[in-house]
Amino acid sequence: MKEEELQQKMQQAIQWIRKKVEETGAKGVVIGDSGGKDSATVLGLAKNALGSDKVLAVIMPCHSNYQDRKDAIKVAESLKIKTMEIDLSKTYDSLERELNRGEKLTEESKINIKPRLRMTTLYAIAQTLNYLVMGTGNLCEIMVGYTTKWGDSSSDLNPIANFTVEEVVKIGEMLGIPSEVIHKAPNDGLGEKTDEEKLGVTYKQITEYINSGKTDPDAMKKIEEKYRKSEHKREPIPTFYFERKNYLKGINL
Repeated sequence: MKEEELQQKMQQAIQWIRKKVEETGAKGVVIGDSGGKDSATVLGLAKNALGSDKVLAVIMPCHSNYQDRKDAIKVAESLKIKTMEIDLSKTYDSLERELNRGEKLTEESKINIKPRLRMTTLYAIAQTLNYLVMGTGNLCEIMVGYTTKWGDSSSDLNPIANFTVEEVVKIGEMLGIPSEVIHKAPNDGLGEKTDEEKLGVTYKQITEYINSGKTDPDAMKKIEEKYRKSEHKREPIPTFYFERKNYLKGINL
């Protein structure tokens, strides 16, 4: 996407945020501030849409990298957004210990507890303040299922879900996000490896495939397989359906 078009889409996203919050009657938005480019860009978009007094950045370390916490604080300070910090490390330890009493958890299931705890925290705060929870997942992550179901994939609204990683970075630059945050290697904070090391493909390759339908042949196979296997993360909850009367449908809202 050319810079002029991206600038236009960014302004549309800002207007969209403002409209969605107004429609629900919410007083503001709460966003998990991880210290990475996605959450930083979303914070910037939210501030431009609503003003800094209606945006709350929540920093939620959970045996996390200390640098991520520093970057999260730096982002909030640069945008002059209020923050709340809740350390989930002890909560995580307690839950893992209790769960292991019944069935020993796999490493993957233990990793996914963290984003689910964070989303639980965000929704508790949002409900208390009459805020909405804003998502921070970009298009590349969503397409290959690099999200945790009922964790970071959950939110009330997500302004960057249709932007690739490259576009998120450029928007972050336009919004004045600190360069060292917007350009640092993508890492979900759930292990030592970067996102791309875990995926086995690069975000550039995923973006190429999204935009053109082709990229490196080996990468294409991995992307297509991940897309198929993660379809359930992008679809509504499957529900058993049968025709029945519903008097609520006749109500004039």
